[in-house]
Amino acid sequence: FGNVQKVALHDFWFTLWLLLVCFAYLGACWRYGGMTVGMRAWRIKLVSDNDQLVSWPRCFLRFFVAAISVSALGLGVLWALVDKKNRGWHDLAARTLLINQV
Repeated sequence: FGNVQKVALHDFWFTLWLLLVCFAYLGACWRYGGMTVGMRAWRIKLVSDNDQLVSWPRCFLRFFVAAISVSALGLGVLWALVDKKNRGWHDLAARTLLINQV
């Protein structure tokens, strides 16, 4: 297709494709194993508020709100510093919690 370069945030369809790929990876990891490779290294697991694996709708909501949290200068992520259970906006919205795997 020639020498066409795609740049995220400058090409709508390419940006959408990247978001879909990111969600596919994160959503599948959260849904089926409760953790990504990085979470496994840190020995933390994502669970829903009823200690079950996270459902697909909650995975999507968590991903969507996390994007908003980061876009808001990281305030949604930093919220975990003041929350008693260390939850960011994305965890509060999706009713999820990170737990230690000892």
